[in-house]
This record gives sequence, structure tokens and C-alpha cells, in this order.
Amino acid sequence: MKYMIFLTLAVLFWSGNFVFGRMVSTEISAIELSFFRWFFVALILLPYLIYRFKHIMNIFKKEYLILLIFGIIGISGFNTFLYLGLQTTTATNALLINSSIPIMIIVLSSIILKTSITKIQALGILLSTLGVIFLILKGSLENIITLEFTHGDLWILFACLNWALYTVLLKYKPKELNALDFLSITVFIGIIILAIVYFYAGYSLEFSHFENAKVLYSLIYIVVFPSLLSFYFWNTAIAQIGANKAGQFTHLMPIFGAILAYLFLGERLEVYHIFGILFIGLGIYLSIFLKKS
Repeated sequence: MKYMIFLTLAVLFWSGNFVFGRMVSTEISAIELSFFRWFFVALILLPYLIYRFKHIMNIFKKEYLILLIFGIIGISGFNTFLYLGLQTTTATNALLINSSIPIMIIVLSSIILKTSITKIQALGILLSTLGVIFLILKGSLENIITLEFTHGDLWILFACLNWALYTVLLKYKPKELNALDFLSITVFIGIIILAIVYFYAGYSLEFSHFENAKVLYSLIYIVVFPSLLSFYFWNTAIAQIGANKAGQFTHLMPIFGAILAYLFLGERLEVYHIFGILFIGLGIYLSIFLKKS
């Protein structure tokens, strides 16, 4: 049960990441937001990395290839592609595309890990996916006509593929690294990659953006909750319940998105939200909690 709570909180905080990332998309570029997000996370983790440096580096020397992959796709790639997408696409489209992550995880898991899926789990995944689509379309198929797609949607799709691959590959996380060790080394790998891209793109290390209160408070949230806490929770839970089951929790994002919009943006909760939540809840129950007799 603890790991279910971890996954739920991770997805809740990531839902807020969508909201705040979209909110400041006109105030700060995607590259800058991604760089400063992980720059400050790295500063927070630096004392821990120094304390555990010898142990972490001993493991890195043996497992450098897989750790480099985790840093590149999980830290540098996913978040940058997400913020690039949010600059030109709508939150509705982003959430719809995000619902493809569990399916991507299952496909990649079957290819890479040779895992199988039961009929009950397949039914659960189908129901939770339908619940997400029901939410996005606001309970009416007619709304599919009004959906418009931009090149930002391709960035979101690429971000989802990155995250699905990262989640599946967590099976190969070095067991000698605890969750905080792993987060620390992958963050520092990721920020090195991001720094290369950041300075190559012509940006300089200046902090004038943070004179804007909206950017400053958004970044504080993004650094603490979707970065430090969500990654720790997600990485810890994956090791216990596996990628396929954990992936189902990403379907909670539209629910949390609707609730956050109600709380912070004054948007109404409609009847279709309730039906969507029921489909998603039933789907998660079937794919994770229902035991085969």
C-alpha cells in the first residue's frame, strides 16, 4: 500500500508540473526552465552526493552505460521535450497524448523485458484509457472534431516515449544504489547534458527570470515536488511493483488536472469528470489490485 501512495503522490505532483509548466511557457523558454529546474535540484542534492561520492562513483564505474542512459532520457530528455511541447500545444492535447504512456510501457516491457499481460490486466488498461479519453472529450464524441494538433504534440509524444523507456529500464537500475543514490547520480548526469545544450544554444547563466514572481514560485514548486519527491517516489515504487502496474497510475493525471484546475483556476467539475474517474478507477483496480483466482 505504501508504494501505491508513492505512485499516487508522484503523479499528483507531475500533474502540477503540467499546470505550472504551461503557466510560465510565455515567460521562460523550455530549455531555460528545464536547465534551472535540474540546476537547483542538483544544488540541493550536492551535499548528499559528496557524502556518498565514493560509493556512488564505484558503482558508476561499473554501470556507467545504463546510468548515462537514465540521466539522458529521464532527466535531460523527458522534461525538456515536455516543456517544448507545452509552449505550443494545449493542456488538453498534452493530457490526451500522455494517456499513451501505459500502452508504451507495456509494449516496451514486452520487447525489452519479455513480460506478459493477463486478459484482466488488458481489460483494466482499456477501461482506464477509455476513462482518460472520456475526460478529454468532456463526455461527447463531437468534441473530437474541435481538437487541433500542433508540432508541440510531437514533442509531448516524444517525451512520453522517453518516460516509458525510462520506466521499463528501471528494471536494470543497479541494486547497489538506493533510491537517493540513484536520483543523485542521474540528476548530475542529466544537468551536465542540459548544461551543454543550454550554453550551446547561446544562453548564459543569469537569473533575471526569477524577478518574475510567477516564474520564481512555479520553479520552487517544480524543483521540490515533481523533481525531488516524484522521482524518488516513482523510482522506489517501480522496484517493488514493476513497470506495467506503475504505468497505470499515469492515468490519474487527468483527474488530478481537473481537480487542480478547479482549486486554482476556478474551473468547474462536471458530470463527465465523475464518469471518467469511475472508468479510470475501475481500470486501475482490474489491472493492479484484482487477483487471479
